[in-house]
Amino acid sequence: MIFDILTLFPEMFDSVFSYGIIKRAADNSVIKINLCNIRDFSEDKFGRVDDYPYGGGPGMVLRPDPIYRALKSLDIDEKTPIVYTTPAGIPFNQQKAREFASKERVVILSGHYEGVDERIINACVTDEISIGDFIMSGGEIPAMAVIDAVARLLPGVLGNLDSIEDESFNNNLLEYPQYTRPYSFNGLDVPNVLLSGNHARIDEWRRRKSLERSFFRRPEMIEKAALDDKDKKYIAELKQYREEGKNGLSE
Repeated sequence: MIFDILTLFPEMFDSVFSYGIIKRAADNSVIKINLCNIRDFSEDKFGRVDDYPYGGGPGMVLRPDPIYRALKSLDIDEKTPIVYTTPAGIPFNQQKAREFASKERVVILSGHYEGVDERIINACVTDEISIGDFIMSGGEIPAMAVIDAVARLLPGVLGNLDSIEDESFNNNLLEYPQYTRPYSFNGLDVPNVLLSGNHARIDEWRRRKSLERSFFRRPEMIEKAALDDKDKKYIAELKQYREEGKNGLSE
């Protein structure tokens, strides 16, 4: 899979993609990351790619013409998503990550300053996405987050594909708590059920904890999750505990 990143600061990506699973995926030719410097497509003798906004206002706006030339240089087909990272976009989530992971190529436009000229968005961009309700200095870090989330879904990137299925958001629920050695740490012990060797009990405990976390931390996710009768009964218990001013059930 190819990731094309249009950016003013390609150097920002070097350190992030030089470690961990992204580097291994690139080394193993599972993914290819192509950094495209928008300044290389400026026709200004000083390499400028921004200008003052029409109508006045603070800051600078990225011009449409260098971005358009950069996109044209990639020779992408109409099936390739062109993603613009912006606080005005729709929230990026696991479902969107899976959608991008099904593609052979994804282009990401990293905005900067006050954003990009709206005409490039209307004419070229297929997806406007946001990684959260906050403002960042530019779109480079959101682009990194998108690539990491998408790449790890590709076959050959993670060693254990089963671990993906258990993670938060894959089943519209938050993941259950995880524990490892030592058994006792600062007076806190690992829940005994995890040491029981009874996999049915362990699965039940994990499911309940996943429901519990989701209910108290992200209640909107419960509405989207596939719940059986046992899950619904437990959710009813959680609602009762919440009404009593508690924030969870005991082990």
